[in-house]
Amino acid sequence: MFFPPFNEKAARYERKFMVDAMDYYAVEQQIRIHPAAFSPIFHPRYINNIYLDTNEFDFYFDNVSGRSSRKKARIRWYGEKEGFVEKPVLEFKIREGMLGNKISFPLKSFRVDDNLNREMLLEVFRNSKLPVWAVENLLFMKPALLNRYRRKYFLSFDSKFRLTIDNELAYFGIGANNNHFVEEYTGEDVIVELKYDQAFDEAASFVSNKLPFRLTKSSKYVNGIDFLNPALT
Repeated sequence: MFFPPFNEKAARYERKFMVDAMDYYAVEQQIRIHPAAFSPIFHPRYINNIYLDTNEFDFYFDNVSGRSSRKKARIRWYGEKEGFVEKPVLEFKIREGMLGNKISFPLKSFRVDDNLNREMLLEVFRNSKLPVWAVENLLFMKPALLNRYRRKYFLSFDSKFRLTIDNELAYFGIGANNNHFVEEYTGEDVIVELKYDQAFDEAASFVSNKLPFRLTKSSKYVNGIDFLNPALT
């Protein structure tokens, strides 16, 4: 498959932290007393994603094997998990080490219900204003996982560092044919993500070291596939 070349100048850093033995409210308290003076910048909201992968789960295995060059494709929307999705967005993420690019395209609205399948999504892609390379890639992909979580957003006092807290993680089985979303795994994990431009990488070590959480390469997509498709692991 062809993806646009990695744009290092536009890439940003993303550091993920897995929280152990600490509940959500304790995590938020640690963020609020951080020396970088993080404060909320947006109301919490629920994020839903349909992850796309090849029949051979190439994106999953590239991540699991630890490849420095990784790709990800997903459809994202906010609010309710099921029903009419008004403003879905198609996202391609390209990573080189800890640096990442994200390329986003608005999609035509569609409905998430028991009738959702690969052919319906392909019709959405064809009716949306997508570049040729994106449509050609999507022809070789299928829905692989649906997940949902609640996210709260923070920004440092100097506006250099953005931080998010994700909780209420839920993973749902999804496939190429009609889906009932009855296969579900709900996790108790809390995931913290720190995001910043390359220009601030030197200062990022101080910010990161003051977070009492475990730095991880954990991926929500990989975690969901592991929970719901143990035969792949």
